[in-house]
Amino acid sequence: METPGSQSSLHRANLERVVRAVRLAGSLTQAEIARTTGLSAATVSNIVRELKDGGTVEVTPTSAGGRRARSVSLSGDAGIVIGVDFGHTHLRVAIGNLAHQVLAEESEPLDVDASSTQGFDRAEQLVTRLIEATGVDRSKIAGVGLGVPGPIDVESGTLGSTAILPGWTGTKPAEELRGRLGVPVHVDNDANLGALGEMVWGSGRGVRDLAYIKVASGVGAGLVISGKIYRGPGGTAGEIGHITLDESGPVCRCGNRGCLETFAAARYVLPLLQSSHGTDLTMEGVVRLARDGDPGCRRVIADVGRHIGSGVANLCNLLNPSRVVLGGDLAEAGELVLGPIRESVGRYAIPSAARQLSVLPGALGGRAEVLGALALALSEMGDSTLLDGTAPSALKAVTPAFT
Repeated sequence: METPGSQSSLHRANLERVVRAVRLAGSLTQAEIARTTGLSAATVSNIVRELKDGGTVEVTPTSAGGRRARSVSLSGDAGIVIGVDFGHTHLRVAIGNLAHQVLAEESEPLDVDASSTQGFDRAEQLVTRLIEATGVDRSKIAGVGLGVPGPIDVESGTLGSTAILPGWTGTKPAEELRGRLGVPVHVDNDANLGALGEMVWGSGRGVRDLAYIKVASGVGAGLVISGKIYRGPGGTAGEIGHITLDESGPVCRCGNRGCLETFAAARYVLPLLQSSHGTDLTMEGVVRLARDGDPGCRRVIADVGRHIGSGVANLCNLLNPSRVVLGGDLAEAGELVLGPIRESVGRYAIPSAARQLSVLPGALGGRAEVLGALALALSEMGDSTLLDGTAPSALKAVTPAFT
């Protein structure tokens, strides 16, 4: 038995610290591990050698700053994680290993009026199909990250009121999927997962304070503060879509008037163009037409950008993020929407906050949420099981924290 404060206990803690740093980052050089963990270079070198000999990590030659270095990542067969993303019209599933490599990914249409039971049945079938296609061992599933388009109560895990999947309100998504797959399932809303995905793999890499703005059927924000997702005590932080822009504006689904969502979300924006462009128009189609020079679509996108910029300015004044990442179909409009966002930020935000802010399109497109679900599963893993060599499916959750 290890005695707290003993040499063996300290060594074990250092092993777990190194494994955790590598697990959350995907891969790090030994110098980066030392900076991240605060351990000395000599200690890191000895620990990496021990972990490599035990088969926990893989070490490959690389370069950093023009100098030779060694990249450390978890062993490709140490375990797998699964990401599941439910959207307004789709279900997307991805399988990845602990080295942050995506092994398989697939998306299929989802009827938004389908019951939650039907939705979770579809998710189970798609997960099973991908597992069989990749040939991975089910006993190596360390956990599942699950994204849903609505607020999740932090304490109960219950899905709050959502106009996007109305038949799912009051369900417990993590419980539902856990019962089908028999492994730990961790759930969060889609905007938070988009923020995680962009922070680990996309436009938010290397940034510790950012907001991911997703504009689709609704408008939401995933907030990252000091490298961690901020959810708030009830799990509803980031509802930027319900910032009031006009007290006399359209009635929002939340019951208030003139929310940002009523000026930016697809359900309110598309009707503006239906008389001239038909009723089959989608937000993806609006973006495509705008990029091709359609004046009506360009005007609508510019207006949406200015409205979003007003909401972003409020975020700047309150939280002072260093980066805002725009996700969803609208991000594909590029400078047609980003320019007006920056214009509003410059007009309404405190000058010092506006100067420090960069506004970028998401790098992951429609994959941001499912990759964020993989990142959530990775963040919730424990490290002791990897070191003990027992089955990853027995892993216990720890408090998620990206550092």
